Amino acid sequence: MSLLRRAAAAEAATWRNLALWVSRRPVDVHGGRAFGYLEVVKPILGIFLVLSVVEIPILDLIVKHVIPWGPARLIMLALSVWGLLWMLGFLGGLIRHPHLVVAEGLRIRMGPGLDVTVPWADIASITKRYRSMPSSRSVQVEDGALHIVVGSQTSIDVRLRRPLVLDVPRATGEAVDEVRLYADDSDGLVRAARDHLEAYAE
Repeated sequence: MSLLRRAAAAEAATWRNLALWVSRRPVDVHGGRAFGYLEVVKPILGIFLVLSVVEIPILDLIVKHVIPWGPARLIMLALSVWGLLWMLGFLGGLIRHPHLVVAEGLRIRMGPGLDVTVPWADIASITKRYRSMPSSRSVQVEDGALHIVVGSQTSIDVRLRRPLVLDVPRATGEAVDEVRLYADDSDGLVRAARDHLEAYAE
């Protein structure tokens, strides 16, 4: 998919998630269990949203007194409101796309743009382990491990039975033998995943 098409798809997904979130549509867990990953970044997101709300009347006041052109005020107001709604849609997308433990495998997600399922047959073990990452980039590949990062950290290590090339945007396309991700309830996700691994092994 081209960069332009990806951008258009991401924009459409943001507004769709905003509509679904506002309408309080239940999250589809596909018959499995959902595990969110936002607690560590909620304070930061909350600050950005509050600043965006405060910015709208302040910017409107500045434009009103600095630029003596009526349409400029409307344009800036529209852009400010659009930015606020976009941020709400972005947050809604993260909330509505949690990690899932389903019958097919461990479904790792990050908003609507990242969604990859690792089958139980390809998972050797899953353990809880907190790691601090030097970069805040959401997708990182290092030393044969794929990191799905939230708030510059991961909390779960998924060791694979064999190297796999996972279809993850912004990854390098190289095979990895471990996936590391973050979940708010790391203990719960590990327990749920191990139940599936034990059932698969029987």
